[in-house]
Amino acid sequence: MFKGNNNSIMDKRKNKKSRRFKLFVYFIMFELFFSVATSPFIVYYGPFNTLKKMVVGAAMSSFKHQYLATLFLSNSQIEKIRNGDISTVPADTNSSDNSTQQQDLNNINTNLNDNSIELKKIQGKKFSGLMMVVHNPRMLKVGYSKLLGEQGEKTSTIAKEFNSIAAINGGGFTDKAQNSTATWTGTGALPIGIVMAAGNVIYPKEIADPNKKIAGDLVGITKNGVLIVGKYSLNELRKNQVTDAMTFGPILILDGITKNREDGVNIDNQGPAPRTAIGQRKEDGAILLLVIDGRQGLQIGATIKDVQDIMKQENAFNAINLDGGASTTMYYDGKVLNNPSGKFGERPIPTIFYVKK
Repeated sequence: MFKGNNNSIMDKRKNKKSRRFKLFVYFIMFELFFSVATSPFIVYYGPFNTLKKMVVGAAMSSFKHQYLATLFLSNSQIEKIRNGDISTVPADTNSSDNSTQQQDLNNINTNLNDNSIELKKIQGKKFSGLMMVVHNPRMLKVGYSKLLGEQGEKTSTIAKEFNSIAAINGGGFTDKAQNSTATWTGTGALPIGIVMAAGNVIYPKEIADPNKKIAGDLVGITKNGVLIVGKYSLNELRKNQVTDAMTFGPILILDGITKNREDGVNIDNQGPAPRTAIGQRKEDGAILLLVIDGRQGLQIGATIKDVQDIMKQENAFNAINLDGGASTTMYYDGKVLNNPSGKFGERPIPTIFYVKK
């Protein structure tokens, strides 16, 4: 009889523990569901502006993950978040928001005859990358896909076609697949802005008004090896003896002055991502080619401000951001040195900056 009572008491205790465990599991499941369900509203509509800008910027800088922002926000809301409140940008006596500032092309020393190339590692808290220093700026050229207008090619493929020793990906693009109305398909067919190579306009085929400023920020190299960044018309490019050029941005450093704003908008309007940038030192004219990996485990990538800081630390006198994300690639001596974030490795792109042998 006592044995039966003991068993009954033990069974009740087991049932009580089982109920408590189930309640605990249900509570955890509810908390997880509640967190997942409400987190987008906390991120996008909460008071955490830095987090909001980082998440939206990271989503919109990726073709495949833009739905993470567009599902919860209108286009106008997304633009407002990405542009940021410029009144909150702290004043900086060493920074400029003058988008009409003209670059001085006469204060870069390009007279040294050093054809060496250096490679160094770049390490941040949440990213890693590579800096390539090309000591002879006249070795820098613009390369492009042989199928430009129809399809892009990998950085390494274009680099080999132009018989180059080194290369990084170049300007951005907007395109669509053949027989499809879907844009941003990633085929690298149509570059944005202008493409110049060896003194010729490669894209577009015609410039309606050669005296009109070309839309967007330009980056290129003159006959004497000076890196140009800024807003130029085709005739201005020719007047300054620019032989190679492409379009992207924003400008990071102009004549030694960091650019905190571009056309009145905070330039750091995107979250962390893989990045590519190019700059030039004043003292020796060396070209700085930078790639930052991201979207891989704990290596989420760099912000525009991170890239600007790196260029500043490397004594860049002029510097500009290039296309990033899955496009980010550095090629050297027959190999891709970084880890492109695309699922299939290198991504087809329209243009590159390459170093001729």
